[in-house]
Amino acid sequence: MPHFDSEECNLLFPFSTSMLLYLVRKYKTPDHWYPSDIQKRSRVDEYLAWQHTNTRYYGCKVFWNKCMTPTLVGHEAEPEKINRCVAEFKIILTHIETLFLKDQLFLTGDEISVADLVAIVEIMQVVASGVTVFEDFPKLDAWKNRVKEAIGSDLFKEAHESVVNIKEQHLDSMPLEMKTFFKSKLLKYAY
Repeated sequence: MPHFDSEECNLLFPFSTSMLLYLVRKYKTPDHWYPSDIQKRSRVDEYLAWQHTNTRYYGCKVFWNKCMTPTLVGHEAEPEKINRCVAEFKIILTHIETLFLKDQLFLTGDEISVADLVAIVEIMQVVASGVTVFEDFPKLDAWKNRVKEAIGSDLFKEAHESVVNIKEQHLDSMPLEMKTFFKSKLLKYAY
């Protein structure tokens, strides 16, 4: 689980969106990341609130069932379960296109924001699972390329390298305590 521990103010942020918003505020990043304009900021907030029970939830179902099940329980998830998870996630991708991206360059307007960063990370988890995501959604593929261009190709690659290479990380040698912890997480997404 991503986390950020700020010693200077004695805070622990166990969720990526709270970390991002803290960093944006603390370091006074360029306005496009989390706009000061209330209407633009509301669009970013809208996606960040929506994604927890949509992009993140359904993306995690795919990732955990396709990538983590073999490591944690010793066999592949049932194909029907995986197909259902992938179908549910593709519905979410359609919603991202129609509710957020629309005809804009980025999810909340014509400039990149933290909403785009949060979205691309969740989608790349599914890509790491071996699911062809962008081929079925050319509008999202173009958006992904704009995100990559906006943050830089090298940073994009570095940010997603560990998840994209998850299958090569020898998860079989994971300590028993970690397997037990992750197995409990797997049960959350196993229906």
